Amino acid sequence: MTIQKNPIPILEFDPNPIAVIAPDHEQLAIQLPKKAVFAFLENVTEEYAIKHHAKQVAEYSSVTKTYPIYVTDYQGHQVCLVQAPVGAAAATAILEFLIAYGVEEVISAGCCGALEDIAENTFLIPFKALRDEGTSYHYKEATRFVEMNRRALKAIERALSYHQLPYQEVTTWTTDGFYRETKDMVAYRKEEGCAVVEMECAALAACAEMRNIIWGQILFTADTLVNLDQYDTRSWGEDSFEDALILCLDAVINI
Repeated sequence: MTIQKNPIPILEFDPNPIAVIAPDHEQLAIQLPKKAVFAFLENVTEEYAIKHHAKQVAEYSSVTKTYPIYVTDYQGHQVCLVQAPVGAAAATAILEFLIAYGVEEVISAGCCGALEDIAENTFLIPFKALRDEGTSYHYKEATRFVEMNRRALKAIERALSYHQLPYQEVTTWTTDGFYRETKDMVAYRKEEGCAVVEMECAALAACAEMRNIIWGQILFTADTLVNLDQYDTRSWGEDSFEDALILCLDAVINI
């Protein structure tokens, strides 16, 4: 038995990468391209796929929704386009599926909440994520943070620089508890260096690390938690959605 035991169940870890249920247990007759954009951008990803005549090659079916998997030609590269669901567990399950069927290089994008005074629609590159969710602990032994892949970071930096978009590198707080971001907890996370908060980064990074693939994320600011007495949704970063998708495409083809 390889399990690292702990009195707290979520901190128990089995490094064996083989599980009873494999992400390709259905043995589908598909082979996905090496590169993928896995984006938290509402319907923008699917709208882009349809507009550019991308081919739907597969789908990921969950109990609540079916996610089409498209393949598009982008500047001579075959790239998967997949909408990502909110939440670490759901997003990681689809990432596992993509990896199992051939994906090796992935760039994600999505909005985040600002903990510091950062203007809405500011692009950010998380270089590490605080693991305040559950999913990452099934992929990586207990640590406070998970680091991002350096090759992915460089590709994202190049894409942002090419488009002459200013950006900041940040530490992000990944949480499962959207409605549990209390005043004291927000202050505590800020004290240890977190500038933004979101719900998937740490988990996807840990999964990618275990599966030995390249994954990175582009964030952009949406709501703000700077004023702890009056929460402000702003416009949820909606002006950045289409730009974020193009940034993902430019980054993933240059990994």
